[in-house]
Amino acid sequence: MSGYARSIHAARGEGDSLRNPVATAGPLEIKARGEETGGALTACESVTMPGEGPPLHKHAIEDEVMYFVDGAFRLRIDDEVMDMAPGSFAFVPRDTPHSWQNVSESQAHMLFVFTPASPGMERFFERFAEVAGEGSAVREAFAELAEDAGMTVLGPPLAQSHPLP
Repeated sequence: MSGYARSIHAARGEGDSLRNPVATAGPLEIKARGEETGGALTACESVTMPGEGPPLHKHAIEDEVMYFVDGAFRLRIDDEVMDMAPGSFAFVPRDTPHSWQNVSESQAHMLFVFTPASPGMERFFERFAEVAGEGSAVREAFAELAEDAGMTVLGPPLAQSHPLP
C-alpha cells in the first residue's frame, strides 16, 4: 500500500465501530486504517466480555502488537500461556500462533496494531460485522472469512484449549 500518512487522533468511542468477531456485547473500533497511515499500520480497539477471545490463529503478512488497556487477560503465544495485567504489552511476529482471552469479571479493553497495515484484516472486520450471527455462526463466520484476510485459524479459543480451573 502506498500513499501519504496523516495525523490521526481518536478518543474511546471514536473510530469505525463494528460488531466484534470475538465479543457478544462489545464493539471493535478501527482507530486507524492503512489508507490513513500510508500503509504503516492498522490500529483497533476491542471491547470484550468475560471469557471471550479469538481462536488460536496466525497472520501471514503482518506482525501484531497488543496493549492490554484494562481488565485481566491471558495471552497464548505458540505454546506459552501468560497473564496480562492492565498496561501489559505484547509483540507477536507474523506466522506465530497466538490467542488471548478476557479473564476479568467484567468487560475489558485492548488495543491491537497490525504492521504493516492490514487491509485484509480491515475487510475481515467489516465483512464479519455484516454476516455473523450468534454462537456457532460466529465461529463459522470467523473461520470462513479468515483466509481472505491472510489469517489461518489453528485451533479453538483459550477458553476451550486451556480452560481456567
